[in-house]
Amino acid sequence: MDHEGHGADAGWEERIAALWEELDAYGPEEFRDRIDRLAAERGGDDAAALFERGAAHDSTGLPQEAVAYYRRALDLGLTGLRRRRAVIQLASSLRNLGRPDRSVELLTAERDLPADRLDADERALAPAVDAFLALALADTGRDREAASLALGALAPLLPRYNRSLAHYARALLTAPDGS
Repeated sequence: MDHEGHGADAGWEERIAALWEELDAYGPEEFRDRIDRLAAERGGDDAAALFERGAAHDSTGLPQEAVAYYRRALDLGLTGLRRRRAVIQLASSLRNLGRPDRSVELLTAERDLPADRLDADERALAPAVDAFLALALADTGRDREAASLALGALAPLLPRYNRSLAHYARALLTAPDGS
């Protein structure tokens, strides 16, 4: 169960957040050990703790191990912002491990979730979903879709040309690709 930020768990959340702030102060193995010790406080079947262990492995160059933690956390019902982060990070790790097809599947499903099922923090990660999906699409040879998605995500951030860029991004999906 995901206990993110509730009651007695607030102290645990603060300690996890503080440790992530100090990531660069530790070597990879020491950082993973510190996360593992904090995760152990929550037990072996705590989805939030498993996610944190996955993220620690991912951030220290062990994506294969991270994948197992992310999958277990999601299988145990990880919720909220951590659930969305786990999907993004799992998909990214799978792409890096040579499975961009699986990454596309995960991120497409994530992108298709209705906005009203997500809280504000989860919705704020929509551009990250799009960005990692664009990378995975490019890796599967779907370059025009990748460019369309990336440009569509970028369009709202521009001080000018928002409508034009959004239109051109959509047009990439229907225009001939020159082949």
